[in-house]
Amino acid sequence: MLRQVKPRNARSKRALEKKSPLITENAKTTLFLRYSTCSEIVQLCLTDLHSLKRPFAVKFTKKNTIHPFEDPSSLEFFSEKNDASLLVYGSHSKKRPHCVTFVRCFDWKILDMLELYIDSDTFRTLSQFKNAKAGAGLKPLLSFSGTAFESPTANAYTLAKSIFADLFKGQDASSIDVEGLQYMIHFSVGEEVDGQPAPKIQMRCYLIKTKKSGQSLPRVEVEEMGPRIDFRVGRVREAEEGMMKEALKRPKQLEPKTKKNIETDIIGDKVGRIHLGKQDLGTLQTRKMKGLKRSRDADDETLVDEAIDDAKRSRLLDAE
Repeated sequence: MLRQVKPRNARSKRALEKKSPLITENAKTTLFLRYSTCSEIVQLCLTDLHSLKRPFAVKFTKKNTIHPFEDPSSLEFFSEKNDASLLVYGSHSKKRPHCVTFVRCFDWKILDMLELYIDSDTFRTLSQFKNAKAGAGLKPLLSFSGTAFESPTANAYTLAKSIFADLFKGQDASSIDVEGLQYMIHFSVGEEVDGQPAPKIQMRCYLIKTKKSGQSLPRVEVEEMGPRIDFRVGRVREAEEGMMKEALKRPKQLEPKTKKNIETDIIGDKVGRIHLGKQDLGTLQTRKMKGLKRSRDADDETLVDEAIDDAKRSRLLDAE
C-alpha cells in the first residue's frame, strides 16, 4: 500500500499539495547522477543526454556510491528530493564497463530499471559533429525501427522503447507546429538470431532541414548532429503488475465523455445512430407512372371473380 502522510501544519499541507497528483502533469524532470568510478565516455554520454533533455533536466557532478539493483533507496531519496520521476545513473567497472542505468519512478518509488552498456568504439559526442544544433526545449521526432521493439511479449527491447519515449517526449501538446520539428531521434535494433549475441540498440540524432522543392510541399533532408551511441542490453528490473496498473491510471476528468448513440469507428470517423418510429409503407406517396396503372380488362376480371365468389357463398347459405 502507498503510504499516506497527513500534514501537521499549513506549511506541510502546501508542500504536500505541491507534490500531489495533478489532472495534467508537468513535464517529467530527469536527474543525472554518477557513480564514484565513472569513465570519461560515460560522463560525455551523460552530458550529451542532459543537453538533449534541457530544460527539464538536472545534472549532479558529485560522486555517489549507489548500487541501483542492490539498494535503490538512495535513488528514491534523490527522486523525491528533486521531484524527478526519471533518473539516469552512470557508472564504470571491470565487470560492467561504460554502464548507464535508466530508472523510472512512481510516487517516489522505483518502477522499473534498464541497464545499458555503451560501445566505446562507435561512440561519438555532440561536439564531434561540426554543425548546428537543435534549440533547447524543443520536442524531438521519435522513431523506432526493428521487430524487437514491437514484440508482443515484454522484454528488454520493449522496455527500452517505453523508457526512451518517456525520456524524450517532453511536454504534452495538443498540436505541434511543423516549423518546431527541428530534429529527430532514431532508435534501431537488428534481428535476434539464436546462438548470437543480443543485437545492439543504435541511437542516432538528426537535424531536420526543409528546402525549396518548386512544389507546395518542401523537400526534407536530415543531417546527423550527434550524439551517436550504440547500447548493449544489460540487467533489467521490470515493474510490478499492481504498481504499473496504478501508474497507468488516468483521472476521470481526462476521460472522453461518451455521447449516446455516437461512436468512433476504427478509421476515426464519427458515426451516429438515429432511431425512428415504425413506418407505414402503405401510405407512402410514390411517383405515378402509366406503366403501373391497372388496365380496364384487369378490373373487369376482378369484378367477375368477386361476383362468382358471392354466388357461391349464397348457395352455401341456402343449402344450410
